[in-house]
Amino acid sequence: WHNMFVLVENDSITKTLNTSRGITIGENQYPRAIYTSWATAEREAIGIYEVVYDNTNKKDEAYYTNTNQSFDFADGVATASYGSATARALADVTDEDDNVTLGLKTKHKETIKRQASGYLTKTDWYVIKATDVESYSVPAETTTYRAAVRTASNDMEALIDACNTVDELAALYVYTDGSRPLGEFPEEV
Repeated sequence: WHNMFVLVENDSITKTLNTSRGITIGENQYPRAIYTSWATAEREAIGIYEVVYDNTNKKDEAYYTNTNQSFDFADGVATASYGSATARALADVTDEDDNVTLGLKTKHKETIKRQASGYLTKTDWYVIKATDVESYSVPAETTTYRAAVRTASNDMEALIDACNTVDELAALYVYTDGSRPLGEFPEEV
């Protein structure tokens, strides 16, 4: 990430500048060092302003679609800011051609299912051995653990399903005092 500069002429931004090369303004050519070596006042005297970022409206892109940044010049300050972000769809959306775009609830539940499957896969061999070997039975702690993984997965999916807004969904993942509302999978045995 680097600082962004714009050229201001007649109190409006006329272009964003590529800081990896110099710039010609009118008859004058300036080296790229103008962005790093020159004092702010020296740059501004010839119309080059550093952009100040206003991220007030920027939201988490996992849950929202942000607008493109818009640039403004007022009171001697060039700013880049975002418009109002749009919440991503919670539910699946089917278009007129029957193409389904998965909503956040489905995507989050699929992640939970994948995690649960990953935990269960590590102990599947116990169950397979018990099926193949008549004298063998799955250890009680493994059976208890596997049931706890399934319960945790079902509980998490139910919490996700119960969300009515993307902010409620996002809040499930926020840790406070070492825990999160979504809960956790049990410790592996």
